Amino acid sequence: MASRNGVVFEDFFPAMVEKLGADGFMKELCNGFRLLMDREKGVITFESLKRNAKQLGLQDMSDDEVMCMLREGDLDGDGALNEMEFCTLMFRLSPGLMRNSRKWLVEALLSEI
Repeated sequence: MASRNGVVFEDFFPAMVEKLGADGFMKELCNGFRLLMDREKGVITFESLKRNAKQLGLQDMSDDEVMCMLREGDLDGDGALNEMEFCTLMFRLSPGLMRNSRKWLVEALLSEI
């Protein structure tokens, strides 16, 4: 899957949800956020994403691509990604998650009844 800036991602998220369950998957997303965030600020900044991108195999991302990624997920306009914005961006970038999200919601609701 290619993002708007041309970076190609393989969508492993649906398989991860099937293997880990919804709660386990959300914990892994939160772990990913913590891996990329600026420890002092508690958010993902341009600098922290650029510095930590190599851990995800994205060390060749240009500054423009990093900024595009931040802008794509920055819902409150502060120039950084908080945990909610990061998780929302990850869901939006995964067509498989978007396709299956309704099914998982119904399953979760039925399990609560």
